[in-house]
Amino acid sequence: MSTESQLPLPFESAPSYGRDDFLVGKPNASAFAYIERHPRWLAPAALLTGPEGSGKSHLAAIFAQKAGAATMRADHLAFEAVPMLAQSGALVLEDADRFPSDERALFHLLNLARETGLFLVITARAAPENWGISTPDLLSRLRAQPRLAMEEPDEGLLGALFVKLFADRQITVEAAVVSYAMTRIERSYRAVLALVAALDRLSLSRKRPITRALVAECLGDAPEDDDAEGA
Repeated sequence: MSTESQLPLPFESAPSYGRDDFLVGKPNASAFAYIERHPRWLAPAALLTGPEGSGKSHLAAIFAQKAGAATMRADHLAFEAVPMLAQSGALVLEDADRFPSDERALFHLLNLARETGLFLVITARAAPENWGISTPDLLSRLRAQPRLAMEEPDEGLLGALFVKLFADRQITVEAAVVSYAMTRIERSYRAVLALVAALDRLSLSRKRPITRALVAECLGDAPEDDDAEGA
């Protein structure tokens, strides 16, 4: 048997971006409600901000499905394409702080959005003050847009996120294991994403189910006796 055939094959998990798959809790309820109110918005554009893994792309995808919007990475915005995009009805620009747009193009797009009624959702991890924008008028225009902030998860959302991420990977984990993990990691989307990915890899390599002992090993805690937990 070859070495390759003995290794677990890494399957990419496919996140489910349907409306019914979005986990609504106190940290994101206001942002979700605003997207749901489309097209009855306060302004044509909105900034959707939140930490990595908070569901910005998921919520933007819900908007895109609802509004028939195209989606593009922010740095793919070209000045010459702005007039056509402004007539498209709806648009999502993803990762505006990670992949900044041409500032002239983004300013032009925001101006035309007001004129044409283009519904525009811009996602970013941080507020525009932290994007490194050098054009004062653009920064002022971005600050004036409604800001939909998605905060780090509370306990209820943290637990639901664990379950969803395991389900996306087609993994069933006992509630006691999820509760155990929740008490041992920082309360952040990044921490949950990293732990679920690490547990998936370790479970595959060991050919074992995910138990409290496996969680403890991933986190560098003292090993537990799986038999004691009924695994």
